[in-house]
Amino acid sequence: MSSTWPNLLKARLQLFGHRNWLAVVDSAYPAQSRIGLETIVADEEQIAVLAKAFEIFDEYKHIRPTIYTDTELKFVSEEDAPGISSYRKQLSDLLSGHDVRDLLHEQIMSRLDGIGEVFQVLLVKTKMRIPYTSVFFELECGYWNTPAEERLRAAMRARNPELDALAVPEGPIR
Repeated sequence: MSSTWPNLLKARLQLFGHRNWLAVVDSAYPAQSRIGLETIVADEEQIAVLAKAFEIFDEYKHIRPTIYTDTELKFVSEEDAPGISSYRKQLSDLLSGHDVRDLLHEQIMSRLDGIGEVFQVLLVKTKMRIPYTSVFFELECGYWNTPAEERLRAAMRARNPELDALAVPEGPIR
């Protein structure tokens, strides 16, 4: 494996926290102009890059990823994209046991665009040449979760009723 992108990923993950994103994308993924979006190239197969990214994630206990894939991935046919069935199987095996959600590709792109206004996003571009195969990681706090946040907010409101307007973020901690 190329030594450049794993080292850069490690450097970024040391800095990243909740609200940052990582994406392992296909070769046709566009270079985006938003300043918060950084693109690097891993001249390697996507499954290998994803496997290495999971190894690297394990080194950083301050974050945990929520994983997103494109909804379209389920509907791409082998006829239109030879190799998609094999890729879906490999990806399913790799993501087994992880919290994986799917969203339409345009919804994910829109989210990244908005996130990039305030937080950094790292895109790792691979040699993949099958559409809708990008995998997106929304980073969350590794030592705090939504139920703990809800208990904290409830305790704050119980001590100070004026905090009733204090909303608990939906889903993972924002």
